[in-house]
Amino acid sequence: MTQSEQILELARHRRVLRAADVREHGWSPQLLIRLHQAGKLHRIARGLYGLPDAEATEYQTLIEVCQRVPKGVLCLLSALQFHGIGTQLPHEVWLALPEGSHAPAPGYPTLRITRLRGSAYSEGIQTVTEHGASIRVYSAAKTVTDCFKFRNKIGLDVALEALKDAWRGRQVTMAALSHFARINRVERVMQPYLEAMTQ
Repeated sequence: MTQSEQILELARHRRVLRAADVREHGWSPQLLIRLHQAGKLHRIARGLYGLPDAEATEYQTLIEVCQRVPKGVLCLLSALQFHGIGTQLPHEVWLALPEGSHAPAPGYPTLRITRLRGSAYSEGIQTVTEHGASIRVYSAAKTVTDCFKFRNKIGLDVALEALKDAWRGRQVTMAALSHFARINRVERVMQPYLEAMTQ
């Protein structure tokens, strides 16, 4: 198998290829550009390539975003949708970045960036592998408490719906909600709602 054939085989498994993925195997990233020019690879976004006839999956956009923004973590409305909590259907991808990191260049899809610091950023990250690519997303409990933290941005009604739906669906525990409420400093805000749920 030539290097080009091996890259195309990797693209079949990974869905989205970056120069770093190719370098990892000891191949030249220039081959990505050549394969793109030959019509064998499709340029998804700057530095991201995939097969032109690859069947799109429901996670395709999220895979592309996580490849494009390595420190990004799906949060708020995008994380709710990922976990199947509530009824939100965001038309942009909500992404958390550590405070002080550079904002990614604009592109498709539109990103809604939220800056978090310390453990509010680093705790509760789950890495889900889809088609050989990683999607970083906050856990259901972290996402629900984030909704209360950013209730002025997304609406208290969205936060309450997320809490009720995640609790009913047994996707969260009281211990996990309390843990992340402490990290997000929303214990007082959430307390009456948590008490109402457990009565």
